[in-house]
Amino acid sequence: MPFLPVTLSEEVINQPVQAQFEAFVDEHRSALNTCLDGLTEEQVRRSLVPSRTTLLGLVKHATFVEKVWFDEAITCRPRAEIGIPATPDESFILNDDDTIATIQRAHSEACEASRLAASSLQLDDLVHGNRRGPLPLRWVYLHMLRELAQHCGHADILREQLLSD
Repeated sequence: MPFLPVTLSEEVINQPVQAQFEAFVDEHRSALNTCLDGLTEEQVRRSLVPSRTTLLGLVKHATFVEKVWFDEAITCRPRAEIGIPATPDESFILNDDDTIATIQRAHSEACEASRLAASSLQLDDLVHGNRRGPLPLRWVYLHMLRELAQHCGHADILREQLLSD
């Protein structure tokens, strides 16, 4: 992926597995956040596929995902109380006041809150606020890595399309 820095994952090769999970997730968080860099507000809102997926929408959705897995799942607070949409599809919807700066800031803040929420947990600790039932933190990290990697791939393709115009 052209905008994924090669740093964190290489630094944790000999670290405990939880540090490895955290590093890989953080690399993908960063890659998704920075996929908006160097583009215009019009470009990041441009719809290039039939779905609601836009670059700005992807980062907004990633903010939703952080709150689902590290707020809702860990604290057991309902989505309405957290202030997030009821469904993933709704999390891609852009408001008029959504900008590169506001979405990147919200995403960065959500990622920091996620790190804090998970900081006292171990990989085998269970989180209880997900509809699937109790899940180990290990599963949450693996799910997040899968989701973020998928969305980084989407972002890479969308950026390539935007930059080739």
